[in-house]
Amino acid sequence: MFKAMIRDASERGESLVGLGTAIRAIESEIEYAARSDAKVLITGESGVGKEVIARLVHQRSRRAHTPLVTINCAGIPDSLLESALFGHVKGSFTGAYRDRLGLLEVANNGTIFLDEIGEMSLRMQALLLRFLENGEIQRVGSDRVQLRVDVRVIAATNRNLLERIASKDFREDLYYRLNVIHITIPPLRQRREDIPVFLQYFLRSYAERHRTVPPELSPDALAALVAYAWPGNVRELKNVAERLVIRSQGGLIVTTDLPLEMQRAPVQVRPATAAAAPPYSAADALFDRMVTGGESFWDVVHAPFMARDLTRQDVRAVLCRGLQQTGGSYKVLVELFNMNEGDYKRLLNFLRKHDCQVPFQRFRTARAPQLQNV
Repeated sequence: MFKAMIRDASERGESLVGLGTAIRAIESEIEYAARSDAKVLITGESGVGKEVIARLVHQRSRRAHTPLVTINCAGIPDSLLESALFGHVKGSFTGAYRDRLGLLEVANNGTIFLDEIGEMSLRMQALLLRFLENGEIQRVGSDRVQLRVDVRVIAATNRNLLERIASKDFREDLYYRLNVIHITIPPLRQRREDIPVFLQYFLRSYAERHRTVPPELSPDALAALVAYAWPGNVRELKNVAERLVIRSQGGLIVTTDLPLEMQRAPVQVRPATAAAAPPYSAADALFDRMVTGGESFWDVVHAPFMARDLTRQDVRAVLCRGLQQTGGSYKVLVELFNMNEGDYKRLLNFLRKHDCQVPFQRFRTARAPQLQNV
């Protein structure tokens, strides 16, 4: 019915990887959070390692000997999320053949990690707020409170909750309830000094897993990886490291061994008297994978977005790059981004459903009248 993860306290020994000031600041916040039972809000882009931070806070706290229960709030329909968290009684809805404990009850005396809290509906936010205020569990279908529990709550989101509050999509009172200790994790592109450390760690780890010799990175390959925008953050870096281990078989990795979008040379810094070159952004990398590498929009943009590895802003930035080249035509964009001819309506439906569409009018050009049909 729903997917959750319960980690036993015996799963210990995890630590942060990195050398930069950002990692040291996060380490300090983890230690601070671990000394109390205060609620923790972890924010950062998809793939930066929010669940790792939650586990570290739990493992270093006085609750370390108790379970850590993890649930992805975005992966469960609203109709089932209430039952997942609070449990239900027999006969409360179709398929409720027996009483069932909720995850908040399972986590009693331990910790619950509510991932993607920003995706909760307003109704579920109200139910969670009531629980945070009194700790009472009332199962779905019951007319009374079953018990009170003692659960440490850690929540995480890749959303800007202040913007969600302004748009009336997130409750301000719930935000302040959760935001007692706030740990912000910067994206990987803002802490490039950690990229070589991550690469060394994951290359060695995956080489051990695949029973091969850890490969070496040539200076040019390392420079290209450090310069890459990493839109998928640490999660993307882990996948790339495993791919390189499998393909290299313990040899030397050169630039041509890297994924195509990572082979672009780092942008050269111009003298102060010259205009600064625009940075190579995440949108540039995704655009190049499709236009230069021949990959499809559905693989490069759609799938990572649905997996929450990309944000709406990322999708819109890629669309802007494409619409600039097509003179504002979404129909031509379908071909440019290597989609099937019949995918035009599917693309528009996807963009409208997820509020990712970009107005095409400002990209219309007099030099491309043949592209004027959307």
